[in-house]
Amino acid sequence: MNKQANDPFSFNISLSVLNHLGRNLYRSFVTVLGEAISNSWDADAKNVWIYIDKENNSFVIKDDGVGMSKEDFQNKFLKVGYSKRSDGKNNSPKGRSYIGRKGIGKLALLSCAEKISVISRLNNSEYVGGCIDNSNLDKAISEDSNEYELGTINFSNFYSLKENHTQGTIIYFDEIHEGIKNSLDYLKKIIALYFRFSLLDNSFNIFLNDEKITETCLKELAEKTEFLWNINTLQDPYIKNELTEKKEDNLLILSEIDVKGFIATVEKPRYLKVINSEEKVGIDLFVNGRLREKNILKHMPGFSTRIIASYLYGQIHYNDLDGDKIDRFTSSRESIVSGDKKYEKFLEIFSKKILGKISDEWDEWRLKHKKEGDPENIVRLSLKERKVKTLVEEISKEFSPPKSSENKEKVDGWIDGLEEDARFNVSSYLDCFMSENLIRKYIQEQSVPLTTEAQSTIDQYKTNETDNKNCGNISIDIMEYQEDMNYLSMDGVANLLDKKDHAKFASLSRSAKEYKPMRNAVAHTARLTQVAKDRLNLVYENIKGRIKTLLFNNEVDNET
Repeated sequence: MNKQANDPFSFNISLSVLNHLGRNLYRSFVTVLGEAISNSWDADAKNVWIYIDKENNSFVIKDDGVGMSKEDFQNKFLKVGYSKRSDGKNNSPKGRSYIGRKGIGKLALLSCAEKISVISRLNNSEYVGGCIDNSNLDKAISEDSNEYELGTINFSNFYSLKENHTQGTIIYFDEIHEGIKNSLDYLKKIIALYFRFSLLDNSFNIFLNDEKITETCLKELAEKTEFLWNINTLQDPYIKNELTEKKEDNLLILSEIDVKGFIATVEKPRYLKVINSEEKVGIDLFVNGRLREKNILKHMPGFSTRIIASYLYGQIHYNDLDGDKIDRFTSSRESIVSGDKKYEKFLEIFSKKILGKISDEWDEWRLKHKKEGDPENIVRLSLKERKVKTLVEEISKEFSPPKSSENKEKVDGWIDGLEEDARFNVSSYLDCFMSENLIRKYIQEQSVPLTTEAQSTIDQYKTNETDNKNCGNISIDIMEYQEDMNYLSMDGVANLLDKKDHAKFASLSRSAKEYKPMRNAVAHTARLTQVAKDRLNLVYENIKGRIKTLLFNNEVDNET
């Protein structure tokens, strides 16, 4: 009809908008489950039943919520953009915080199946509903139509589902796109992880093929969990019932923002994978019980690349992100709108106040339990000290008796008592080995001549070596290189290379003289006193500094 000059203009929305708003935005089967479960929560349902039928490539979601009348179904469910919050209410009649906000989440239901049949009833009233056939909807969209009439319901699919169903909604998904690939065990874990309100609120239950989803679905993850941090005293059955045997835990108080949650670490990064899939558990953000951002560490580039980040998982509940009139969630409802100031402030506080403390304590606890910690935490231990510690602990394991041994506790006690000295001696021996051999190589390269005193010392060592080999019935060479220089220890090579008047000049030979008795004690596996350790460290720093000067500056000085 031609528009007259005085006729008002009006919007006319094509059905193609359904693709842009919902049908093409939802990426996974789990996302579709989430939308349906969220709708049931908002409808004050006590129970949600999910039935998976892989053989017939279909699934059902059924709830006992308030249900819908004919008018509700037409003017609310089928009205794209209708929001339960349009009248200013943020809570359901039973006081639940609404999860839905935009009124387009229902479109996710159209994304995974060829046909979707919906029936609903108020308390003991007649069922109302219809069938959405995506092939017919596609045809209407291609014809640029602005209206699509739902098909009739095949009630044979609902026969057993309607039994004892006095109120609520049932949705039947037929001909699932690409099939239902996920196993039931996988789905149980994902539902338990991502739909926390089902575990945190006793008035809401989710069942998968009639098995209730509880924290026990996460038992495998709990068994691999090593440490736990509870933030602002979160009451969570997973923490209470499944994480009771963790090795260490701490309560963290964050007063700047009103959040609760928990952070935990697993023993090895691979334990964060969910049942032979690419899905990894991370630190997820929940708002009013609904997952809003998976793995928030991706927004913290300074932290996400650190070693500890690959061990972390947890959940943060920050309901204030939905506590005002600002809509902070993307159209797909799977993340927070980029650049939101309140969210950025949360990330800043969380990173500084929580992750920094967790990182430090994780390193401390890992080292306490004889495992590799955070190599970037050089305040507690240098990288060199960490490597030596790991080596000593691996060697200690070889001497630890089996659990069945009567002496296990006693011997493990001895080993624990030796490890600190072992770490010091191993490090000192390596320092000694590297420094002495570097000086030998340098002297040979510089063709520094042997003194009469040095040659006499070498001859004596060779005689002793021959006598000792004869006594031990050894006829093979022991040292790889038989050059004379290898028979001189630190004081001997130092006198050849850097001998000065000890009263006037600092020199390598002067430090080597003081170094020798402690070096020999280390070489003979003796345990040094703390005073000796401190002195040895100080002397070695002098030696190392002088060696660097000689090697880097190509300096040879035999002034006497």
